[in-house]
Amino acid sequence: IVQEYVMDNSIGPVREAHIWTDRPSRGLFEEYWPQGVDRPTDQPAVPDTLAWDLWLGPAPERPYHPAYLPAKWRGWWDFGTGALGDIACHYFDPVFRALKLGPPSSVEASSTRVNQETYPVGSMITYHFPEREGMVPVKLVWYDGGLRPARPEIVKEGDVMGTNGLLLVGDDGALLSDWDGPWRMLPEERARDYGAPPRVLPRSPGHREEWLNACRGGDKPGSHFDWAGPMTETVLLGNVALRSLLREDLTKTKLLWDAAQMRFTNHEPANAFVGREYRQGWEV
Repeated sequence: IVQEYVMDNSIGPVREAHIWTDRPSRGLFEEYWPQGVDRPTDQPAVPDTLAWDLWLGPAPERPYHPAYLPAKWRGWWDFGTGALGDIACHYFDPVFRALKLGPPSSVEASSTRVNQETYPVGSMITYHFPEREGMVPVKLVWYDGGLRPARPEIVKEGDVMGTNGLLLVGDDGALLSDWDGPWRMLPEERARDYGAPPRVLPRSPGHREEWLNACRGGDKPGSHFDWAGPMTETVLLGNVALRSLLREDLTKTKLLWDAAQMRFTNHEPANAFVGREYRQGWEV
């Protein structure tokens, strides 16, 4: 429905988008998986039920430790893609569709402490996208680890932004949603005057149903590879920007991206993180 709101110009040209999540934390005293930690130094025995070399796969060799699994691998540079890789594609999808986003022109990161082993506890990634198909340039900012955007003037104190959410800010209003919640137009006075957008797009029966239908020779699913691949590339550029914070010469640098060449044009050291070397025997 957010696509239909934007297609109907309900909030005017959208110049900013904000997406935030509490991951990897889960409230004040819990976490989905650890980040911001260093490599363990002890070397416990590998469980009989685990083929450690097979589990490592193409990742660089290291001793087994229960700090990496199950599920804890997400927070380690060598194994996972942090909060961005875990949940961002779900959050980015409606925004990408509504704003017709393609490759960003630049990406920049700031975060809590970054180390060589794990993703930071919290980060903020800023993407800039050029004009597209009659749409104005837009800034998209991602926040994780419980960080949230500053409350825009159009969002009143009583409007709950939640621990996970999406916000589109246009010249004439805003659209706000919790994760998997309905979209709300702000301010309320504009929402009352506007009503609802025309229903012009087909509805999905659900991603499982779409997948099964495609397997049976039906229509393409909404998130087919031609769509999901470029969007995922954009998402993961945020992690390249985070890793670049480890290099003093790239600290808080806006990295300029050339999608056609798959490289950054203004800082060559950042390109080292665009690809990776696979462990011997696991090359593709």
